[in-house]
Amino acid sequence: MKKYRLLAPIVLLCLTISLLASPANSQESDLPASVLDGVEATSADTSTRSVVNAPSDNSYFADVLVRGQTVFQVGSLSDLSASERAAIINRRIASLLAQTMGEVPVKTSSVADQGLITLQANNRVLMTVTEQDAQDFGLPLEVLAQDWADRLTQSFEKPPIAVDVAQRLNATLRQLGEDALDGIPALLGALVVVVATWLVAKGVRYSAFRWAQRTEGDRSTEILIGRLGYGGVWVVGAVIALGVWGIDFAAMLGALGLTSVALGFSLKDVLSNYISGVILLAARPFHIGDQVVIKGYEGTITQVQLRSTTLRTYDGRMIYLPNQEVFQSSITNNTASKYLRSSVMVGIDYDADIVEARNVIIQAIANLNEVQPSPVPEVLVRELAASTVNLEIRFWVDSHRAGFLETTSVVAQSIKEALQTHDIEMPTEIYTLLLKDVPEELKQRNGSIVISAGDGEEKHQPVG
Repeated sequence: MKKYRLLAPIVLLCLTISLLASPANSQESDLPASVLDGVEATSADTSTRSVVNAPSDNSYFADVLVRGQTVFQVGSLSDLSASERAAIINRRIASLLAQTMGEVPVKTSSVADQGLITLQANNRVLMTVTEQDAQDFGLPLEVLAQDWADRLTQSFEKPPIAVDVAQRLNATLRQLGEDALDGIPALLGALVVVVATWLVAKGVRYSAFRWAQRTEGDRSTEILIGRLGYGGVWVVGAVIALGVWGIDFAAMLGALGLTSVALGFSLKDVLSNYISGVILLAARPFHIGDQVVIKGYEGTITQVQLRSTTLRTYDGRMIYLPNQEVFQSSITNNTASKYLRSSVMVGIDYDADIVEARNVIIQAIANLNEVQPSPVPEVLVRELAASTVNLEIRFWVDSHRAGFLETTSVVAQSIKEALQTHDIEMPTEIYTLLLKDVPEELKQRNGSIVISAGDGEEKHQPVG
């Protein structure tokens, strides 16, 4: 026990001497540049210190960052690569910003007789500027150090990104609120102009429609005039409303120049349909209620708009045709005239009297109210067929399809009944077989000739 008691003072004395000899208590600002920039790397970055060898030609540079933004670049030193040196500086800057609020001025401090200048903030050394840095950037040491100090000071004065975004957003919202309050009178004035334009446009459309009814009497023209008047008032009202709101219409058109060209290309088909609609309504190749044939569709025109034409087919379907296609297509208007000519073909026997048959047919048609008396119906010999004399009966009926088909059917039925009443035959196709030399295959049975068809079937032809 006495031996251990004698050793205790000796151990304490040795520990005291070792602590006094340790350099850990020396000031960071008094260390040379290699130690200033590498002191933290020896303790906290041992894992990365020996991984990258410092380049011998000092040709590599790394970014010094403040809140993620590059401020400047630093090069390598004899025992530190540029990336290691920048990592140490960036860690010191981040630590300073985390512990300091408000402005943080960066000052320069020269290290006597060592050719070094330190950059300090709040009595903390951020980095050391060396003669090697001055050579890398081609500037005097003092000028380079002051430039880096100024850049760091300016970067420290900038708020963090989140704060900056919040401040900008707040300023923008505040400005929008002020502009909205200042623009309320102009907005109310523009709304009044819009309401007035709507009322005037409705009145102009009604007046134009009524005027077209009195002068033109055409539904399509009435629609065209009414819509053009309505659209014209809205164009004028829009320009006035924009002016009241404080928007320069000419400047807006100039700003939208390229946009207008792009919209023109994208809306080319739509605009073509509208222009074609105006031309169709002005040229009037057909009217509402006309029965037409367009692009293979046959039916009645029910509506003509600036963009499309609506056609109702005879089986009840509604066809919407773009006006551009209607304008570029051939149009057959079946009701352009009040009356259309129809015809019926009928064949009579060769032994029948053609004049008598013609008179019978004319008389039968004349008794029908559906057939127009003028022009006068015609009966023409169209063909001398193998078994019949074919007559074509031409007559004029109402051009609308329902009356046209129905009247044609009634005429055909009346002609058939009249010919039958006057014993004028309408034979079917008859083929007469004349035999000059009777071959052996023909046999005579009971006053008839038996013709063998070759397939076991026999046909009997009367003799004489």
